Amino acid sequence: MSTRSPKRPGGPDAKSTEMTGRLLHTKVKTARGRKNSSTLWLERQLNDPYVAEARTRGLRSRAAFKLMQLDDRYKLLKPGDAVVDLGAAPGGWTQVAVDRVGTLKGKGRVLAVDILEMEPVMGAEIMQLDFTEDDADVKVKAALGGAANAVISDMAAPTTGHRQTDHLRIVFMCDLALAFALDVLAPNGVFIAKVLKGGTENDLLEQMKKNFRTVRHAKPEASRADSREAYVVATGFRGKD
Repeated sequence: MSTRSPKRPGGPDAKSTEMTGRLLHTKVKTARGRKNSSTLWLERQLNDPYVAEARTRGLRSRAAFKLMQLDDRYKLLKPGDAVVDLGAAPGGWTQVAVDRVGTLKGKGRVLAVDILEMEPVMGAEIMQLDFTEDDADVKVKAALGGAANAVISDMAAPTTGHRQTDHLRIVFMCDLALAFALDVLAPNGVFIAKVLKGGTENDLLEQMKKNFRTVRHAKPEASRADSREAYVVATGFRGKD
């Protein structure tokens, strides 16, 4: 448990991304029946400072730091905002969104959506559904019941190891999230989505530039250096035609 000052009820101490300590390197022996790749993954997890810090702060995942760092850099989430978090499980981004828009103080709203079952997050509403289904966007829009100020998406299909296939899959997820964002965002709204290194597909990028005043690609510090993961950050939604 954390030895820092008490956290906000149900949420992380999300105002700072400063690390609280250092880790000693831990070696993991390959167990019988365990693949070498699994051993390497476990060793990386045990020696990842963000994994340890997430545990210390009561955060659901190290991914929470990615959203913190993007928000610190670009000032994306504001008190009172309505946020839709797509691909929310296990809830790291949801915790950060709850903290930064102030739902526990009676401000804002956070709607978290994922195909996986997700433990409740105080201050957030949770929907379990497959966002790739034909009517999923309609269901989420109905649950939202109005405009959103931010649509944030950490959605990603399972990787295959085949670079082109994985790229197409993540572009598809980004496309779904963008189409939903264009339908529900209020003017000056924000859109964040996971992409792969090398950026967004030209068609998607042009669509974002047409609908948002500023479009950037960013790789937060918490995103592993050897990962092809990056994020597209679009701000200043121009509003529906």
